[in-house]
Amino acid sequence: MPTAARRRAPRPPRKATLSEPPIILLTPGEPAGIGPDLAVQLAQEEIPARLAVIGDPALLAARAGQLRLPLSVHELAHDRTPPVHRPGELQVYPVARAAPVIAGKLDPRNAAYVLDGLRLAVRLLRAGRADALVTGPVHKGVLNDAGFAFSGHTEFLAEQCGAPTPVMMLVAECEGTNPLRVALATTHLPLRAVPAAITRERLVAVMRVLHHDLAARFGIERPRILVCGLNPHAGEGGHLGREEVETIAPTLDALRLQGLSLLGPLPADTAFTPRWLAQGDAVLAMYHDQGLPVLKHTGFGHAVNVTLGLPILRTSVDHGTALDLAGKGGADAGSLRAALRLAVNLAQGGRAR
Repeated sequence: MPTAARRRAPRPPRKATLSEPPIILLTPGEPAGIGPDLAVQLAQEEIPARLAVIGDPALLAARAGQLRLPLSVHELAHDRTPPVHRPGELQVYPVARAAPVIAGKLDPRNAAYVLDGLRLAVRLLRAGRADALVTGPVHKGVLNDAGFAFSGHTEFLAEQCGAPTPVMMLVAECEGTNPLRVALATTHLPLRAVPAAITRERLVAVMRVLHHDLAARFGIERPRILVCGLNPHAGEGGHLGREEVETIAPTLDALRLQGLSLLGPLPADTAFTPRWLAQGDAVLAMYHDQGLPVLKHTGFGHAVNVTLGLPILRTSVDHGTALDLAGKGGADAGSLRAALRLAVNLAQGGRAR
């Protein structure tokens, strides 16, 4: 991968104002999944943005026909700015697919189409032609079957942007309390690889990104971060694992001396109780399935995935491709709607969730 130093310096990101609708790019993701369905569904609604979908115009028009939803598709040249969204219309930056798309049936021949759309989105954002990216669900299996080493949007976008430490954070609204924000120290790793990945260097980098973006993008003046331990009972003083004693606790101590407000390492089975959540603005879990089951139990269907540590704004849905629902009209657009709303808020510099 080219280093950041070798890349052409990008233009400064666009900064939309509260009076100017931001330019939001949407990549629907896997063409055989529900991503196109969700794009067509949301196209029927009022969206306070200049929205442009990156994908195949004929595919979107065909999926609208399957769903029996009215849709007027307008192709945009890549150097044109989309107009303010109007219900029943979609502005599309076209990307060519390689094979016909059948809703619900994966085809590795279209894997490159998915990645080409993401690459175009990054190019437009880094050239200052858009404010934020919203991504629909991709299917990691078919991308890997097609020969692409793809572990997730987070890692792919970080590589495209030359960002050394991307941080995945999911956000869910909670009735009667503050939003639940869960960030991950590691993302898409096999469980057996997690302990070796929990190093002081990685924890320092992740917590600095998390602290910075909570302040800079979410408007939290002095973020308070709850940090989970890796082992049951946060290692029980070293009797159930040494990672807390040898790595996590010393790293937290060092970062506290630098001014970060950190609580932990906390047992993960109690960090998500109301008593502790009331004391923090975000939770840092050590691995994917330590933190996300709690968040998805709380907010599945309206939670939003946000990638921190990038020079671009990116939000995403909290769910997969749901191949069994594609083209049938039963897909819930709640998470994509929330991701669009958050992207608009972040792009305008408002306090987001």
